[in-house]
Amino acid sequence: MERINLGIAGNIGVGKTTLTQKLSEDLGISAIYESVIDNPYLSDFYSNMSRWSFNLQIYFLYNRFQSQIKLMEKNKSFIQDRTIYEDKEIFAANLYELGHMSERDYQTYSNIFKAMLRFVKKPDLIIYLKANTDTLMSRINNRKRKYESDISSEYIHSLNIYYDRWISKLPDHEVLIVKTDNFNIFHDKVFYKNILDDIENKLDV
Repeated sequence: MERINLGIAGNIGVGKTTLTQKLSEDLGISAIYESVIDNPYLSDFYSNMSRWSFNLQIYFLYNRFQSQIKLMEKNKSFIQDRTIYEDKEIFAANLYELGHMSERDYQTYSNIFKAMLRFVKKPDLIIYLKANTDTLMSRINNRKRKYESDISSEYIHSLNIYYDRWISKLPDHEVLIVKTDNFNIFHDKVFYKNILDDIENKLDV
């Protein structure tokens, strides 16, 4: 397989990390995971979004950029648990529109993002995991992460709107949409095999 760059996109709780790990193993490519557990801003952010939105988004942006550059320099294929584009198009844009990020901070963030894009290669394929708000809230509550206890269904719903808007603007050949409301990666072997087949067809490998 020639060098490929896959991005797993999707809302909080949709199952990106689990699918990233599984595809990384089955395709034999490196994985880049989102820096969540060791993120020093997450808990503060969910308690006070307006105060910590800029700090959180800069942290995510830097870590994703650094990880991607490292693997690009090694000329390795990789799969990414959330893409750098989501940081800007979904999360920062949503926080700005909701009034949790000031015009000044959003402009600074956007300028940093644009500068970083000059050094990264866009994914060969974005795999968009899609689920409704009720499904996402159920999964978030079931995994019982303390820093996620303050996440509201309104916030998750607003992110879903931004995701659908972003995905709709991308060319069809660059996106694979996977509806995950009734998908369990550990039990639905046929569904998972179909995902693998769809990836190969999209990449024409």
